[in-house]
Amino acid sequence: MDITIHSSFLPHSDWEASLAFYRDTLGFEVRNDVGYNGMHWVTVGPKGQPGTSIVLYPPAATPGITDDERRVIGEMMAKGTYATLLLATHDLAGTFERLQARDAEIVQEPTDQPYGVRDCAVRDPAGNLIRIQQLR
Repeated sequence: MDITIHSSFLPHSDWEASLAFYRDTLGFEVRNDVGYNGMHWVTVGPKGQPGTSIVLYPPAATPGITDDERRVIGEMMAKGTYATLLLATHDLAGTFERLQARDAEIVQEPTDQPYGVRDCAVRDPAGNLIRIQQLR
């Protein structure tokens, strides 16, 4: 099989804050920006990798979601336990310095993990956990 990862979805609670984080802090490019009925979907991705994208979406727009589910999702997002994204870089130290300089919410400084990687962790404005690994 020839299958690639094209897009992944991450929820946002404030599309403008999320856009600023992914575009300005992480340096991703904006690929699509769609508003509909007061909601916003923004597609971003790493420069030079046009085949891989992240769609920042309003979780309230999920078809069939109940009010109770919407409440639970909001609570989990606020605690930072709803979604995770794993990224990688050749320059973890430089990336971490950039995140600190841009006042990203630091969860963990660069650390050698017992499972064999060196990484750091931050949260995006919606509370999503973003782990960034050092490429070898």
